[in-house]
Amino acid sequence: MAEPTIDQTDFHFPGQKGLYHGKVRDVYDFGESLLFIATDRYSAFDRNLALIPHKGQLVTAISRWWFDKTSHIIKNHVTGYLDAHATLGKKYKVMPIEMVVRGYITGVTATSLWHNYSQGQRDFGEFTLPDGLQKNQKLSKPVLTPTSKFEEHDRPLTPREAVDEGLIDVKLWNQAKKIALELFTFGQKTAKAKGLILVDTKYEFGTDDKGNLVLIDEIHTPDSSRYWLADSYKTNLAKNEEPDNYDKEYLRLWYKSRFDPYKDKTAPKAPTKIINELSKRYVEVYERLCGKKFKPADRSLAQIEANLTKALGNKS
Repeated sequence: MAEPTIDQTDFHFPGQKGLYHGKVRDVYDFGESLLFIATDRYSAFDRNLALIPHKGQLVTAISRWWFDKTSHIIKNHVTGYLDAHATLGKKYKVMPIEMVVRGYITGVTATSLWHNYSQGQRDFGEFTLPDGLQKNQKLSKPVLTPTSKFEEHDRPLTPREAVDEGLIDVKLWNQAKKIALELFTFGQKTAKAKGLILVDTKYEFGTDDKGNLVLIDEIHTPDSSRYWLADSYKTNLAKNEEPDNYDKEYLRLWYKSRFDPYKDKTAPKAPTKIINELSKRYVEVYERLCGKKFKPADRSLAQIEANLTKALGNKS
């Protein structure tokens, strides 16, 4: 029997001004605040491809753990957790680029560092990579490879392009760069102590009415980051094998080997065994990081809506 999953929500709350269905989150607009409901949708290659049991609950809990751990580095948007799937946050002006930080050269998507490197690119704006690098190899130091936001497909950008296109000014870029690298360094150190390698990640920032940066969306989840098992990494690299990945890359590699996600209209259906294995790997990341056993909070959509309606009423 398949485990329960949450595909899409279409709730109606008092005071709600709008609803936006993102790739994996449904975002309810209340004017000055936003309610983020993490569904179990799995998105890769700019497509929704599957439903992963417990994923919404897991990424909410993992992100919560990291938001708490990194609050000394930067303020975040969270004002409350109203459900196992739901985060309430203050609304900020969203910075129109995503700050992607990479500690290793890897990936199979069109915006990945390895893909562009394997196509011959060496100059990435603020850094240049040498010839002869191996896929999944550790870089000499973390690098930033920003991408566009609010476009149909994410587009790699150099810092100069981001500034020249008016997406961000130099001062804000320098601030975002400093904080992104600080968050990543802290994240790598913290993950290492848990037996995990934080390979790469993306950060999204907003600005308040004074222009101060605020961390928004999520942080260091297996949806927005790559995690590898530390104890098998060197052995796998020496054998030219993929690392033991505990993030969305596990399923992304399965799809990539079976169809062309940028040309084929129809994607194959992933077997239940593969789907459940990815769910288990998300659980493993949660339990390693948070140091406690995962307890599923499986509820019907009606129960979640009732819980959130009550919680929102208590907030007003």
